[in-house]
Amino acid sequence: MSIRLLIVDDAPFVRRSLSKIAEERGWQVVGEAGNGKEAVDQYLALKPDIVTMDITMPEMDGITAVKEIMGRDPAARIIMCTALGQQDMVVEAVRAGARDFIVKPFKKERVFAAIEGVLK
Repeated sequence: MSIRLLIVDDAPFVRRSLSKIAEERGWQVVGEAGNGKEAVDQYLALKPDIVTMDITMPEMDGITAVKEIMGRDPAARIIMCTALGQQDMVVEAVRAGARDFIVKPFKKERVFAAIEGVLK
């Protein structure tokens, strides 16, 4: 089964890093976004299976984007990407509807486990 991903992060190197990890597993990156507003637009246009969402971004942060996406599609599967020390924001994101989180710098096995766990 090909899993379709939308990768959201304001840092291009982070998006590349996650894309490489996804492709290694045979998953398809169907879109990328650099802020929460783009993420909402891309989500609605592409209907990906999974979204990886950065928390801190310009224009619209990840938590606001999660609320927007969940408001339009309560079945959306979103995994937050967080830096160490953002525990409070992760808790808020989970309350908003995020299903899991992964910590930067990414460990491949943790990314695989999070995505596969959210799909179950």
